[in-house]
Amino acid sequence: MRIIAGRHRGRTLAAPEGKQVRPTSGRMRERVFSMLQNRRYPPLDGARVADIFAGTGALGLEAISRGAAFVTFVEKSPSSLACLQKNITAFQADTISRIVKCRASELPKASGPCSHIFMDAPYGRDLTRPALDCLLAGGWVGTDTVIVCELQTGEALELPDQLQLVDERTQGIQRVVFLRLAQQ
Repeated sequence: MRIIAGRHRGRTLAAPEGKQVRPTSGRMRERVFSMLQNRRYPPLDGARVADIFAGTGALGLEAISRGAAFVTFVEKSPSSLACLQKNITAFQADTISRIVKCRASELPKASGPCSHIFMDAPYGRDLTRPALDCLLAGGWVGTDTVIVCELQTGEALELPDQLQLVDERTQGIQRVVFLRLAQQ
C-alpha cells in the first residue's frame, strides 16, 4: 500500500498481519480523492479531517499528503492502533494528528466540525449508521462537511434524516457514497 499523490506520494504504509484489516484499495483512494477535487466539495488544502475506522490510516494520511492541516484518526483495534501510530510517526504527522481510541459509535464531542470525514467500516457489520448518528450528535458534521463512506457493493445503508446522498461510485466489491447535510 502506498500514498497516491501529494508530498508523500509513493511512500509505503505499514499494515497489520492477517486479514482483520481491509484497507481502502489504492485505486479507490485515487478515485475518491480525484472526486474530492470537484468544487462542490471543500478543498483539502488546510482541511480538518476525520478518518473513522482508521485501520492503517491510509485515508487520513492521503489527506495529509494532499495538504490537510489536521487529521483525527478513530480506531479501537489494538493491532490497528499500533500500525496506525507507526504510520503517523513514519510520516512525521504526530503534531498534525491525534488518535482517538474508541468505537466509532462512542465518539467524544468534537471541538468543531470537520470539512472531510472518511469512514471505512468493516463490511457487513452494520457499523456505519451508528457511527453517522454519533458524528451528527457530537458536532463533527458542519454545513460544508463531506462524508465519504466505503461500503461493500450491495450493502444497504439507511441514512439519518439529516444527511443526503450526493454521489456514489462502485468498483468491484467496493462502493463509496458521498454524503452532505440535507438541504432544509
